[in-house]
Formats: sequence, structure tokens, C-alpha cells
Amino acid sequence: MSMKRTNVYADPEDLAIIKEAAARRGVSEAEIIRQGIHLAAMANRVWDEPLFSRAFEGPGRTLPRSQVRDTVADAVRRETDTGSAA
Repeated sequence: MSMKRTNVYADPEDLAIIKEAAARRGVSEAEIIRQGIHLAAMANRVWDEPLFSRAFEGPGRTLPRSQVRDTVADAVRRETDTGSAA
């Protein structure tokens, strides 16, 4: 992967934390900063598709955890059964 150089201003306290983390993890400070940039980029990305593209049938009220699990499992089973018949 090619990299592009850039300059940023950072708070000295943040840089001290990065320095400590890099030493503790045995990686360069630049690697910690690259990871932070990647996380910030992904957190602010606008996705082309919605996170959930499917809806599951339900009673229209908040279900207990066990019913959510069962509803999702039933939907997956139906989808799997339909896919295997093709």
C-alpha cells in the first residue's frame, strides 16, 4: 500500500499517550497514528448501502432477547432453505 505524507498539529498530551502506547506495543508512533487516522476515516465514511438491508417480521413491539434470537434464526433458516433449493 502506498502512503502519502501529511502534517498535522497534535496536542502534546495526546502525543505523549501515543508514545507510551507505541513503546508498550512495540510498534512505531507512526503506526499508532495511522491506525487512528483509519478509525477516524471509517467512522466518518458515508456508505452507499444501508447497514441493514433486510427487515424481519415481528409483532411491532420490542421483543425479549430470546424472541429476537429465534426470529433471526427462523429468517436465516428460511433464507438458507430457499437458497439450497435453487
